[in-house]
Amino acid sequence: MTTLANIALSIVALLHVYFLVLEMFLWDKPFGRKTFGLTPEFAAASKSLAANQGLYNGFLAAGLAWGLCLGAAGFQVKLFFLACVIVAGVFGAITASRKILWVQAVPGGVALALVILAR
Repeated sequence: MTTLANIALSIVALLHVYFLVLEMFLWDKPFGRKTFGLTPEFAAASKSLAANQGLYNGFLAAGLAWGLCLGAAGFQVKLFFLACVIVAGVFGAITASRKILWVQAVPGGVALALVILAR
């Protein structure tokens, strides 16, 4: 069960690295604009806000990686950062797009459940 929990947590961390890249580096590029359904004008105007958002996603990924590196001693770190992922996903679903619930909060919730069950 521990291995499955660590795999799920790793997937969530990698998703957040992907979100970082999308928001910090690809936001105003064709792939980023297509991913988020943005016009070139809106992407240019909101680029610095997206980069800030991407940085926060990077911190979530770093926290998850830290918890993973700590092994069993990282249980509380994993719980904290997975809870942050879930809260951010729910907030994003409410304020921006329901899709965020499925790509951020649900994977975070699954990983959280597995981490708790593996303890």
